[in-house]
Amino acid sequence: MMRVADSLAHLFIVFGLFSKDIGIDLGTANTLIYVKDKGIVVREPSVVAVDVFTRKVHQVGDEAKKMLGRTPGNLRAVRPLKDGVISDFEACEEMLRRFIRKVDSQFSIGGPRVVIAVPSGITKVERRAVEESAYNAGARSVVLLEEPFVAAIGAGLPIDEASANMIVDIGGGTTEIAIISLSGIVLKRSIRVGGDEMDDAIINFLKQKYTLNIGQRTAEEIKIRIGSAYKLDKELKMEVRGQDSVAGLPRMVNITSQEIRKALSGTLQEITTMIRKALEICPPELSSDLVDRGFFLAGGGALLRGLDTYLSEITGLPVLVAEDPLTAVASGAGIALENVELLLEYKKATENMI
Repeated sequence: MMRVADSLAHLFIVFGLFSKDIGIDLGTANTLIYVKDKGIVVREPSVVAVDVFTRKVHQVGDEAKKMLGRTPGNLRAVRPLKDGVISDFEACEEMLRRFIRKVDSQFSIGGPRVVIAVPSGITKVERRAVEESAYNAGARSVVLLEEPFVAAIGAGLPIDEASANMIVDIGGGTTEIAIISLSGIVLKRSIRVGGDEMDDAIINFLKQKYTLNIGQRTAEEIKIRIGSAYKLDKELKMEVRGQDSVAGLPRMVNITSQEIRKALSGTLQEITTMIRKALEICPPELSSDLVDRGFFLAGGGALLRGLDTYLSEITGLPVLVAEDPLTAVASGAGIALENVELLLEYKKATENMI
């Protein structure tokens, strides 16, 4: 069987002149696609509207997300990925197929070469499911790279230097941590906690305190509009409409950013615990680099107000947010596509990670 490094070189050199290059951030909440020389051309929710009787896919992405919680009896809006891995293979495959068609319906010589970012903690079976889904969706060749590695590339970190570069990527289903040096991951950690768990925490908080039932979309809107990890200079308020869990009637309540911060505290504690544990086992030479360099935040979770200040206060390290945290993974996958040497160095350097 061909070795991984040889396989990468073969796929990316032999077919390099004849097909499109696509980098995919296949996220639990959103899917982004990067095309060589064009940048990010698809940025849509990872949602699929499926007929419950025929399993036929009616809509994907933005149009499907509008249906969440609003579908008629024969349709169901589903998210085909959970905690960063595929939970509905058929729906994920069709979603990928349609997104790839949006990029270009006339791929040459069998389809595009694809780099897909995946959580670092997924199993071999889960990796195989992602690969098969991409091949069935029309990919000519597929290479999987770990999310924190490509997020670091997309954030512009000097990963090829002999010094520590730490990234914390908070996505919809997972939070990934990696310490990278000399183009390889020295240490990595992953937990299946992210933006979805924050939404769930908000849902549970409103149900317990106000006996108000809300859906996932409303919870996400609350998190975006008034969510925070650290005390704000001016606290925020918001009207929230939902269903009274006792009377069953529509109702409205006023909530504050202080309340949502309290609701999110448990999820944030899980993330900070993982960061502290990673720092505790970091090799001393690399740990000393982080005193001055600190670490970067990427992913949608990085946009939570005050998260950088909150984590800096807990760890005692400088914390910076990537210039565009939502696109860091997709951009990093795209950059990796154009650098075969980087991919080969990555495979060699990560053989002995912690």
